Amino acid sequence: MLTVEELMTRDLVTLKEDDDVVRGDDLLAEYDIRHLPVVKEGKLVGLVSHRDLIRAMARHERRPGAPPVQVRDIMTRSLETLRPKSSVREAIHKLLDHKFGCVPVVEDGGRLVGIITETDLIRLADRLLDREEKH
Repeated sequence: MLTVEELMTRDLVTLKEDDDVVRGDDLLAEYDIRHLPVVKEGKLVGLVSHRDLIRAMARHERRPGAPPVQVRDIMTRSLETLRPKSSVREAIHKLLDHKFGCVPVVEDGGRLVGIITETDLIRLADRLLDREEKH
């Protein structure tokens, strides 16, 4: 059985709850990614997507003296997660059933250890198709 830990991204770019949404937008652009887990003391507490940031930045105009919008104000708190030993099939079903672009991967206690994305699964499909075509 192929497991999530075999495909997940481990080298994560994350945010803190008190980060400014502009920092999140900058990180997405710098690393060419679409999802940012939000962590507190290594534990997953939320998730911010590219869409969340676009929506927040469009709604909250930056006026001189206005307080910055923080990640805690826009992050999704109630998250579906996977374990490293979860099957890739389970990950696929979570993505499809909920129309997610990613699912964070956590260990006991909610410690964030990775993220599995649509892109990870498309790369897997590409490898499997290559293998199939060689036979």
